[in-house]
Amino acid sequence: MEQTKTNRPKVIGVVGVVHETNTFAPGLTGLDAFKNDWIVGTAAFVDRYTGTKTSMGGVIDAARDLGLELRPGFYTQATPSGMVTDDAFNAIADGIADSADHDVDGLVVILHGAMVASSYPDAEGEILRRLRAKFGRSLPMAVTLDLHGNISPEMVDLSDIIVAYDTYPHVDTYDRAVEAVHLLNSQLKGDIKPVQRLVHTRMLVAPQAMLTASGVMKEMMDLAFELEKVQGVLNISVAGGFPYSDVEDAGMTFVVTVDNDPELAERCCEQLRAAAWDRRERFTVQQLEPAEAVAMAVRHPEGPVILIESSDNVGGGSPADATHILPHLLTAPKKSLIVIRDPEAARLAAKHGIGAVLRCAIGGKSDDLHGEPVEIEGRIRTLFDGNYRHIGAYMTGQYARMGLTAVIECGNVTVVLTEERVAPWDPGHVKFVGLQPEQFHMIVVKAAIAWRTAFGDVAKLVIEVDTPGCCTANMHRFRYEAVKRPIYPLDSIE
Repeated sequence: MEQTKTNRPKVIGVVGVVHETNTFAPGLTGLDAFKNDWIVGTAAFVDRYTGTKTSMGGVIDAARDLGLELRPGFYTQATPSGMVTDDAFNAIADGIADSADHDVDGLVVILHGAMVASSYPDAEGEILRRLRAKFGRSLPMAVTLDLHGNISPEMVDLSDIIVAYDTYPHVDTYDRAVEAVHLLNSQLKGDIKPVQRLVHTRMLVAPQAMLTASGVMKEMMDLAFELEKVQGVLNISVAGGFPYSDVEDAGMTFVVTVDNDPELAERCCEQLRAAAWDRRERFTVQQLEPAEAVAMAVRHPEGPVILIESSDNVGGGSPADATHILPHLLTAPKKSLIVIRDPEAARLAAKHGIGAVLRCAIGGKSDDLHGEPVEIEGRIRTLFDGNYRHIGAYMTGQYARMGLTAVIECGNVTVVLTEERVAPWDPGHVKFVGLQPEQFHMIVVKAAIAWRTAFGDVAKLVIEVDTPGCCTANMHRFRYEAVKRPIYPLDSIE
């Protein structure tokens, strides 16, 4: 006998796109940037993400455990980069809406929260608007977001449940997706009636200040966790925001989701807002100039010393070819490692072959903000196609691609040249080219916090380096045009 609609298993869909857009980064992001993760339909989605500790893997496992039928539509993602073109955005947004199965009981939408397209500053809000145009307002809809999302009122209005990552580095993407599916299932069963409230802190916070394991950001997370214990509170999402997207809603926000009690949500929002504002000065990041930073690292008796070049943070959309620190490494008496994207130099190394000597200028080719090309001379130790899976705690099992990769030994400096931009989220980007972090006294990381999932367990000292770049911790280096003012630290606010 056929199951009726009332007693058949609940059906949920899953669609999404993840892109963190740096509007200060050079260049535009077209559709080609998303080609490596262009997943359409159930078979492709399940094959790609089953067994991975990703948001997608979390949706698959939670649906299975809850007895839900899962119908994936279209999902794609790209490495953070510059403004997304309208053509690319419309193709993705329409693809998401068109692919979502119309005959579902609920929908999970995997988003970042800081995607920006040329004509769509609130890209995720527009995606949700197109989904609502198809499904109407009554379909239960849960959204997962990155901790660095710039959450707009429209995103909250058009969703029923928002669940953002609780960790930076983001080691809980899987867990938060599982949580979102469980909350959605509770809504489908009628056990809860989610009500959301959003509050903006009027603060721009640099990602370098958002480490959730200690310090001021941990205090904010701990407060959110305590409030989540209050009867009726379903979820609190602490979104540190992404200050490199110059959009109206950029900055730190909180979304409180409660069970049919808007006054409770508003009280929690105000408590969180006040706590963040009281701590605003503690979100300032202290940094050293490159020469001083390298000298301090050399003096330290034990390595690896991590030199954080966060202004060229690949995970924030930077070009990954900054050279501000490299000249100081070349004259330092201790062994060091740096990864630089330079497709031209990587291909030249491949042409020469392993064992040959490479003489060329590397890096500093994307724009004037990230330094000048630096001449190197070194022996080509390794050539690699750049394809691997994450082996560390961050999105374990996720595919990663560095493109053509060459390891060049230049005296005390080992340079890894990559064809594609690679964020140091996983130790695989070093280990798969035959290197071990413990070999080096100094390691330059083009990241803010997420490098800790690659090198945090071996770091003996951490030094923040102050260099120009499109991901600098100094908000005053940028010319903001769209963000709603006043906002701290750009403006004085009482």
